[in-house]
Amino acid sequence: MSVGTHARHEANRSLRSPADRYRARMESTSSATLQARLISSELENLAEVFERLSAGGSVRRAAALTVAARRRFVVGAGKSHAYANLLASDLSTAVAQVSLVDDSTVSTLDLLSDVRETDVLIAFSFRRYRRSTVEVAREFHAAGGKVVAVTDDATAPIARHADEVVEVATDSESYADSPTAVAAAIHLLSTLTTASAKGARRRFADRDRISAALGLYLDETGEPE
Repeated sequence: MSVGTHARHEANRSLRSPADRYRARMESTSSATLQARLISSELENLAEVFERLSAGGSVRRAAALTVAARRRFVVGAGKSHAYANLLASDLSTAVAQVSLVDDSTVSTLDLLSDVRETDVLIAFSFRRYRRSTVEVAREFHAAGGKVVAVTDDATAPIARHADEVVEVATDSESYADSPTAVAAAIHLLSTLTTASAKGARRRFADRDRISAALGLYLDETGEPE
């Protein structure tokens, strides 16, 4: 991380809440100025995250853990639930035994009462770190499962319970921490996992056949395929 990038990162981390960031960045700021600053910061942060992930290899190692697992669970709370949902959706198209952990599918109680050494939990945890996600990761790891933490800082609370940490900075000029690099990291992780997964080609072919038989999608004329 360059000196300038480190300074921006630390400045962002010092503004702990959305209210702090709103007061510091958005009051008395024109929309044109804010847009320019936001676009510039998103591009800089995304480039920095990609450079770090490429050099460090954490996503490749996380993908290897995910491929090797017999069952894959994905968890996140609050805004991170959207990240978890995105990854679970992308992974399930090519990999079997992918479950999103929430009360409507797999509850945390069901998850933690049946952890196996061949299981992996991919946990999304970004500031202000939700207690529930950290506790689930801690219990899952203590039960013998593998934990991949996707978080915004290597020293985040969840990192101590993880077998692999994918660090994704969320620096932004907005009141909200940026989701841009997180979505990009999810895309990278799901793609690398799919590329190494046995049976992915067959699974894709089966899904295409079944979706066509059920008429799930519209073609360019707007009529069912």
